[in-house]
Amino acid sequence: MKTEQSFELGTARIGATFDGRGTYDERLSHILAAATDVIARLGYEKASMRVVAKAAGVSLAGLYHYFDNKEKMLFLIQFRTFGSLLSVVREKLHGVDDPEEQLRVMIRAHVTYFAANMSALKVCSHELDSLSGSAYDETRRIRVEYYNITRAIVDQLLDAAGLNGAVDRHVSTMALFGMLNWMYRWYDPRQGPSVNAVANQMTAQFLHGLLTRNGQVSH
Repeated sequence: MKTEQSFELGTARIGATFDGRGTYDERLSHILAAATDVIARLGYEKASMRVVAKAAGVSLAGLYHYFDNKEKMLFLIQFRTFGSLLSVVREKLHGVDDPEEQLRVMIRAHVTYFAANMSALKVCSHELDSLSGSAYDETRRIRVEYYNITRAIVDQLLDAAGLNGAVDRHVSTMALFGMLNWMYRWYDPRQGPSVNAVANQMTAQFLHGLLTRNGQVSH
């Protein structure tokens, strides 16, 4: 797949020309990668189809061959991202029964996946409400599936600790996602700590907090 280097797009360098070879899915993935970075940099409203076409190295007419409109493009970015992440997490959790280990696996999978796809993390974190109708419903459905997997892990952890009514489980789950999904603002895997180090610290802080000793708050 030949490109001419022109400008930096997140972790990948996308050129101004694209020879169009490869399978349909390979070409689609190439365009979606460019579109993801454009939307992450400019925001959905400012990311015109013309700008995306230029970033992907395809003609505007060629871009419309793949997407009827910009919303369909955004839908595919979000649906593919969460569909892929959901598959990875389910595979990694298979056969893992201990809830603490499940949490470690889930966090490590999430951090690893998005460390390699920071633009996708930003787009998925900010642009869900840019979708409407069935595109919104289908994207929300797959995100709810991911929430339910994570919530089940949190439930098991709290049950094992005997904290049946002391902690709001939805708040705990959303706080975990808040920690995970904000990392695009500060984490650079090329310069910061390793993916495993970040995942391990996040797991420890979620399980035990910064100022706890043996699960008890220090005063």
